[in-house]
Amino acid sequence: MKYLRWATYKSPFSRTTVRGAFDPINEIADICKKYNIWLHIDAAWGGGLIFSQKHRAKLNGIERANSIVINPHKLLAVPQQCSLLLVRDTEILYKCFSKGAEYLFQRDKHYDKSYDVGDKYLQCGRKCDVFKFWLMWKAKGSSGFASHIDTLMDLAEYFEEQVNNRSDFMMVSKRQYMNVCFWYLPRYLRGKTNILEHSSQLQKVAPQIRAVMIKHGSVMLGYQPLKHLPNFFRFVSQNSSLTKKDVDFILNHIAEIGDALFK
Repeated sequence: MKYLRWATYKSPFSRTTVRGAFDPINEIADICKKYNIWLHIDAAWGGGLIFSQKHRAKLNGIERANSIVINPHKLLAVPQQCSLLLVRDTEILYKCFSKGAEYLFQRDKHYDKSYDVGDKYLQCGRKCDVFKFWLMWKAKGSSGFASHIDTLMDLAEYFEEQVNNRSDFMMVSKRQYMNVCFWYLPRYLRGKTNILEHSSQLQKVAPQIRAVMIKHGSVMLGYQPLKHLPNFFRFVSQNSSLTKKDVDFILNHIAEIGDALFK
C-alpha cells in the first residue's frame, strides 16, 4: 500500500507547519484516487477549524481522506496530551495492531469482547486521551469552539494589519492561518527594495531581541529561519483571551528593544 501525507507536500518557498499553509486537498485527493494511493491528512494544527463556519472552507476535501490526525491540544487548547486518529476503514487499526494477547483479552469474558479496544491502539495500555476533548466539548459546545477559533483568527488578522502598517516591520509572506511570520527591521534596513540581500544582518536581529524579552520576562515569542529566509518572528496563539492591546504591546515592545539594540 502506498502513502501520501499531504502535510509534507511543499512548494519551493513554503512550509505548511511554520507558515500555517493549507495544501490543496481536493487536488491531491484526485491524484490519490486516480492512482489508488492512501491519503493521510496531518491536520494536527489546522484540523480544529472544522468547528468554525467562517473558516472551515480551508479544510475543503478533508472528508476524502483515508485517515486524519488532529491534535485538539493545539488550536482548541485542550489539555495535553490529546490526539485523534480518524480512519475510514473501521477494521484497519485492529488488523494492523491486534496481537490477541490472551492474558489481556480473554476470549471467555462475560461481556462482549468487542469492548476491549486496546488491540486497536499503538500503545495498548495508554490512557484515554480523547476523554479530555470530549469533556471540553460537552462544556463549551461546538459554538464555544467556533467562537474561540474566530476570535484567534481575527486577532491574527489584526496582527498582520499592524505589521503591514508599520515601516519597522515586514511580513515574511501573506498569512493563511494564525501563523504571523514577520521581521523587525532595524533603521538601517528600512526601505530596502530587496530585504533578502541583507540576510546576514537580518539573521542576527530576532535572536537578540528575543533574548532581551526573555530576560525581562515580558514576552515569549518564537523565531526561526526557513530555508533561504533569515530568522523571523512567528506569532501563534491559542489563547482567545488575548486582545488587540496585547498585539500592540508585543509589536511596540519589539520595536522598543530593537531601536535600542540596533542604532
